[in-house]
Amino acid sequence: MALSEHYLEEDIHPIDIVENLAAHHDWEFDRVADDQIAMAVEGQWRTYSITLAWSAYDETLRLICTFEMEPPAEKLPKLYDLLNLVNDQCWAGAFTFWADQQLMVYRYGLVLSGGQHAGPEQIDTMIGAAVMSAERYYPALQLLVWGDQSPKAAMDVAIAEAYGRA
Repeated sequence: MALSEHYLEEDIHPIDIVENLAAHHDWEFDRVADDQIAMAVEGQWRTYSITLAWSAYDETLRLICTFEMEPPAEKLPKLYDLLNLVNDQCWAGAFTFWADQQLMVYRYGLVLSGGQHAGPEQIDTMIGAAVMSAERYYPALQLLVWGDQSPKAAMDVAIAEAYGRA
């Protein structure tokens, strides 16, 4: 059964949909406010903190996926160079580093202006894309920060999307 079959053609708050998705996937979550939810989603490399927040003002569902990273200060210029290379390959969303919080961040905003509604499949895909992007580039980030690789060499190990089955 498709995720959307659980919903009728009524106006369902996007964060309610996210809460139901989190329960469906057995993800730990906390409904921080009516318009915000925080979750922990386990990946291959680590557990990612994902927050989704709905802004009625600009009709945008914002996703932030974070994980801790504490690069030495002398590595920051190369880290920012690597982030530029990474973001050139991201079609939706982008990475940034929040130095004050020591967090690597993947951000995406789904604009739903004009009364549009996001469906559960769309939101589930959005969350999945965030985790997939974090998983894909995590090894490159680690190699640059802790393995003394150049941004280009670190990018060479970014895991490509797999197609088909083994």
